[in-house]
Amino acid sequence: MNWTAVGAWALALAVMIGAFGAHGLRGRLDAYSLDVYERAVLYHFVHALGILITGALAASGAIARSSANWAGGLLLAGVILFSGSLYLLAITGNRTLGAITPFGGVSFIAGWIVLAICAARTLPPKP
Repeated sequence: MNWTAVGAWALALAVMIGAFGAHGLRGRLDAYSLDVYERAVLYHFVHALGILITGALAASGAIARSSANWAGGLLLAGVILFSGSLYLLAITGNRTLGAITPFGGVSFIAGWIVLAICAARTLPPKP
């Protein structure tokens, strides 16, 4: 998978979704829902940057492509599950969607751990 491209698309989507929230939803959502939406956008941005970095690390040879696939896939799953569930919760008001959010959080954590372990294993030893 080309994680640099996936990360760039995810970042573009985060900008679009953030702009929609700022311009299209302000005044339509209560303070709680707007806060949830903004948190979803923040986590979307941060982890889309992580996906972009994962791609760059794989392209540079700092981590193996297979490791990048695991880390990038977990970060992407986190964006979909965590941010996606919060976007839907904020827009629909259906708080049962919040039950999905922790699975996204676990995906984020796992993605960063995979990236850390793989990066540590592939760094050249210091002389």
